Amino acid sequence: MMLSFFDQFASPSYLGIPLMALAIALPWLLYPSPTNRWIPNPILATQTWSLNRFTAQLLLPMGPAGHKWAALFASLMIFLLTINMLGLLPYTFTPTTQLSLNMGLAFPLWLATVIVGMWNQPTHALGHLLPEGTPAPLIPVLIIIETISLFIRPLALGVRLTANLTAGHLLMQLIATAGYVLLPLMPTVAVLTIIVLFLLTLLEVAVAMIQAYVFVLLLSLYLQENV
Repeated sequence: MMLSFFDQFASPSYLGIPLMALAIALPWLLYPSPTNRWIPNPILATQTWSLNRFTAQLLLPMGPAGHKWAALFASLMIFLLTINMLGLLPYTFTPTTQLSLNMGLAFPLWLATVIVGMWNQPTHALGHLLPEGTPAPLIPVLIIIETISLFIRPLALGVRLTANLTAGHLLMQLIATAGYVLLPLMPTVAVLTIIVLFLLTLLEVAVAMIQAYVFVLLLSLYLQENV
């Protein structure tokens, strides 16, 4: 029986129990716990330095109000980066290929940034819906367009992450299948296909890291508009 290429994106289950929760919780077990020692081990030191550099770069344009979100953004970045990278290993499952998970992350965080803007500076937040100097006849149309654009943001966040990871995984499986089929028929072409697969795998590693960063970066930009 020939399985569909999209079966790899189905949420795995064992004895009828979905393993999505396990795939989400497992990455946190791979990181070392903080220590009170003056000189930590190299892995923990590298982790701390990376987090400091990331939060400093991400929150540099924001004021003190935005710095309160540093821990949330750093944790989200680590979470997305880890599960994206683990999904590239054989016999693993990538939770971020599920639109439901990505929307579950994107919508509440986007809504939190909107609520913060409405609570702290409602005039400025509502001012984004109408550019300054707009002619009177265009005011109702622009307000509708800007409102739709505002509500599309969480959908764009979730769909972007899902589409990029799904397309990459699907392309890798297609090329791997082609290499496996061509190996006994045309070994030279099969070797070239395997080389392309290796290069694509390196590209997917970069995509996994970039998409995690872009997801958090866009959230920080939405927050920057509201603080």
